[in-house]
Amino acid sequence: MTRLREVQDTSPPHARNPGMPLDLGLVAAARVNRSAAERRAASLPGRRSVKKDAQAAWLLKAVTCIDLTTLNGDDTPGRVKRLCAKAAHPIRADILDSLGMGDRGITTGAVCVYHRYVATAVEALKGTGIPVAAVSTGFPAGLAPMETKLREIEASVADGAEEIDIVITREHVLTGNWQALYDEMRAYREACGDAHVKAILATGDLKTLRNVARASLICMMAGADFIKTSTGKESVNATLPITLVMLRAIRQYHRLTGQMVGYKPAGGVSKAKDAVLYLALLKEELGDAWLTPDWFRFGASSLLGDIERQLEHHLDGAYSALNRHPIG
Repeated sequence: MTRLREVQDTSPPHARNPGMPLDLGLVAAARVNRSAAERRAASLPGRRSVKKDAQAAWLLKAVTCIDLTTLNGDDTPGRVKRLCAKAAHPIRADILDSLGMGDRGITTGAVCVYHRYVATAVEALKGTGIPVAAVSTGFPAGLAPMETKLREIEASVADGAEEIDIVITREHVLTGNWQALYDEMRAYREACGDAHVKAILATGDLKTLRNVARASLICMMAGADFIKTSTGKESVNATLPITLVMLRAIRQYHRLTGQMVGYKPAGGVSKAKDAVLYLALLKEELGDAWLTPDWFRFGASSLLGDIERQLEHHLDGAYSALNRHPIG
């Protein structure tokens, strides 16, 4: 199982993105060839098919990059505690032992919850090293008063959240009010203090790939540590063409500033085979340095269950029922 061990290398510390002054010329110059982006994404499954041990290795890598998430109206402290237990032990011990990975301490990248359950999750994850991410700023619509949104961020940080997933005001993108979007993102970053901030673009609401590229650049200029596709509540969430556009914006920003920024697809990534495609695209566009939970996350809930099923199938050749792999 050599390849399985290679994919578990430890990652470098995650340096914060300090941002830069708003460059409207760079924003105005952003262009996206939609048909080319769609062709590039469509070609990926045929060019990046992995099997057997290599596939198992990539799936374990995907597990370490999951923000295991529950964002439902019927969430309870008990559900959140069960989710945290799963995050600390995401793959059944017998499966890991059979893969030769039982001693690797594999966990998910984080647990993501509403503010109400931040303290519950922090307590449940004590001693695991797994951070808690809180959705904030009036998630998912992001239309609460600005003062309310800033206080919500501060409250989640005070309760122990190490990562804050904010939602931008889509109106600023749709009306081309780039200064307002930049100022909003800067205010969110300041309110986060030492907590890392992920900017949710709600790409399905932004109408065009060009708007996705522009919003990505502005959020990074304003200091976002991650850019994230979606809340998971839009009609269109993460897709490979949207991912391509956002990854290339990250690459452009890195070339301009030397600063790495993370990427998080969220919503719609529920199958193990899709997770491998996202990892392959990330590797091709940004390189191996981004293949760590410091720089890449899946926002997901059901994805973990399918990965566990696929790993079990890799070992014994049979698919088990999903109820053998409960999430929370």
